[in-house]
Amino acid sequence: MNNLSPSSTRHHVQTAVCIVGNGAIAKTTALAFAQSGHSVTLLGPPPSSAAKPGEEASWDVRVYALNHTAYKLLSRLKVWGAMDQARIAPVDAMLVSGDGTHAGGLHFDAYGAHTGTLAWIVEERNLEQALDAALRFAQNVQTVSGRATALVREDDGASVRLDDGSVIKAALVVGADGANSWVRGQCDIGMDYRPYHQRGVVSNFACEKPHHGAAHQWFTCGQGIVALLPLPGNQVSLVWSAPDALADTLCSEGAQRLAARLAEFAADKLGALTPLQPEVVRDFPLRLMRPHSLVSQRVALVGDAAHVVHPLAGHGMNLGFGDVEDLLRVISEREEQRSVGDERVLARYARARKEDVLLMQIATDGLQRLFGADLEPVRVARNLGLNLLDKLPGLKRRLISQALGKQ
Repeated sequence: MNNLSPSSTRHHVQTAVCIVGNGAIAKTTALAFAQSGHSVTLLGPPPSSAAKPGEEASWDVRVYALNHTAYKLLSRLKVWGAMDQARIAPVDAMLVSGDGTHAGGLHFDAYGAHTGTLAWIVEERNLEQALDAALRFAQNVQTVSGRATALVREDDGASVRLDDGSVIKAALVVGADGANSWVRGQCDIGMDYRPYHQRGVVSNFACEKPHHGAAHQWFTCGQGIVALLPLPGNQVSLVWSAPDALADTLCSEGAQRLAARLAEFAADKLGALTPLQPEVVRDFPLRLMRPHSLVSQRVALVGDAAHVVHPLAGHGMNLGFGDVEDLLRVISEREEQRSVGDERVLARYARARKEDVLLMQIATDGLQRLFGADLEPVRVARNLGLNLLDKLPGLKRRLISQALGKQ
């Protein structure tokens, strides 16, 4: 992989695909296209440097619940095997609990789903380091460091202009630059936006009792949604989707007090919780973002640039990996005379993603609305619904198959 630094010298780069972004989805997209034989330019900062002293031993508070779609893609790209396997935890079961004195419940397990595991919990740092290592040895990939200032699109291609005067010319520009996507903004793609007035509060804990590879999720009303995901050993990662006021309190109180609060939910299943890093409690805003299109002339959006959903199902990252898979597939299946950025090819990508993205948006938004309603009749109905669904194995299998990302 070549690294160019526009800040010192102007460059004029010609490439098949220009990918704008620096996160896991951007890097995965770059690898996927490069390994398929396309020339790729990745616009963003250089790969991250080595971890700071002591960082490797700590547990990253940002984790992903990766499904089978992500696993297959990362395995094919030789990234999965490059991750530290000792820091990956399989999810063998998921236990969902409702709220109130007559809380409903729902149980999924790998055996009932006819699969080896439901998902894998992977730290953000573990994934990013493996992707960076793969990019360093990738053929057909060059990275450019700089700030994009203009996107010019024409019938035969697109040009990304940088603040130092450099230009990247490509047949296709992929916006993988996150929820506040610059690429999307340049295309004037409209967007539906709804803040949840919640923040995801994250931290890691050691648990007194073994978790047996089970992920736990509690739907509450006033306190939001609490999820504890298994880490290797007797350790769990917290994602608490908390109302803004409560999130402020949780972050200001620190991890010790947070562990005490979690006893209300987890004490009987996991025993006492002990913070792994007492000073580390992080948070991030939660919102629903629906761009009106995933494509524009010579442009395709992937990852959070294409959709942002509530994290209650843990599938925001998986949607991004699904984007990469479908975009690569429709381009590889295109007619010989069509370029990678052809309008009809990109329209096929948009159609291919429509159902999966819409289903996940409806599911996550609907559940958030349902369990956010503080009305006793609604509380009774949703708990009855959980119990009923738990007794319908056929429907449960269909739901879990969708979540697994299995065809």
